Amino acid sequence: MRPTASEYDVVVIGGGPAGSTVAALTAESGLRVLLLDRETFPRFRIGESLMPATYWTLERLGVLEYMKCSDFPQKHSVQFFTASGRAARPFYFSETDAHESSQSWQVDRAKFDKMLLDNAREKGAEICEGVSVRDLKLANPNPDEYNATVSGVEIELADGARRGITAGVTVDATGQSALIAKRLRLRQLDRNLLHCAFFTRFSGAWRGEGIDEGGTLIMHTEAGESWFWYIPLPGGEVSVGVVGPIHKLKQGRDSNPQAVFDSELARCVRLQEKLEGAEQTDKVGVLKDFSYTSKRIAGDGWVLAGDAFGFLDPIYSTGVFLALKGGEMAADSIIDAFAVGDLSGSRLGRHGPEFLAGMEAMRKMVYAYYSTDFNFAEFLKAYPDCTDQLVHLLIGNVYRKDVTGLLESMDRYRELPTYRPMPLAEA
Repeated sequence: MRPTASEYDVVVIGGGPAGSTVAALTAESGLRVLLLDRETFPRFRIGESLMPATYWTLERLGVLEYMKCSDFPQKHSVQFFTASGRAARPFYFSETDAHESSQSWQVDRAKFDKMLLDNAREKGAEICEGVSVRDLKLANPNPDEYNATVSGVEIELADGARRGITAGVTVDATGQSALIAKRLRLRQLDRNLLHCAFFTRFSGAWRGEGIDEGGTLIMHTEAGESWFWYIPLPGGEVSVGVVGPIHKLKQGRDSNPQAVFDSELARCVRLQEKLEGAEQTDKVGVLKDFSYTSKRIAGDGWVLAGDAFGFLDPIYSTGVFLALKGGEMAADSIIDAFAVGDLSGSRLGRHGPEFLAGMEAMRKMVYAYYSTDFNFAEFLKAYPDCTDQLVHLLIGNVYRKDVTGLLESMDRYRELPTYRPMPLAEA
């Protein structure tokens, strides 16, 4: 049953992976869908490495052939380097799961995101770029998380004109802008993961050979307080970024992002070797990589998807995977809600517990990586039966495989932090 008084069944704010996925799948089901984005695609985004488990959502979206024919480097593994520079054996995903889904890609997000947006358009979603959402249409002038009923959005067009748009369901996929979560004071930061990232690109840097050419490298700095990602990209470029506690990376440093990046690079000998003779091709960007979730994933007439709901430290490249999977699960809840004529928060958020359980499994892995007391090599010696589950988690198979045994064994091996949320205002 559709809300006949609305112009659209679904309005999606944000055209990134989460928003494009929701728009594509709901439009394909026959709903009237409008997607709005303030930018014009293609546009730059960081977060280029895809977990292998993105395969299943990409398959459902019908874009696997595009991926297979693209120039995106194939990703078969992830390899970790210790603070001393010692390289662990790469985790080859196919050794645990021989299915073709164990091979992923390192993507140029500008091209990748535009592909997903075009796919949503082809499936029947109306796409409007260069349109800013200025406010929500709310039933209560002073909403909080319990009484906020959203019935659409107020937009501003490129010429400055404003108008309202009504919809049965409003999907916030605005990334870390998190329009609804911030308006309703839903966002909760993870006190354990108040990090930031400094990133850039290089050309002419080292590349692996054969199956290792597109592998992700994760390298600790010498003190172990921060780490670098090293991601091969199309056209011979590599994406390189450093992540660490914001108070450590900026403490006593020049405020110039390039100076902070160079200072951290000087503390990572293995990365210096990889970049010998390479040319930096972009200025250093900065992001607050604060990890967070929202107290609710849906309410009456609204749903949060992708980073608008939550974000997890990028050490395992979870960002695009959680955006795609969260968008897919949100779309299914929306389609079901229209089918039964119930657009309440409880119906629209039916996928929330399952989605959050997978995210929390990944959070435990993040905590283990940052813990000075947790050593993965020693852990696997003590619990060798956990090896396959560990690789499945690195693949992203938290919604397809049971990793409970791994998580319980990690708890027995070492006590890890628990998620202690803090209000956004305290950051």
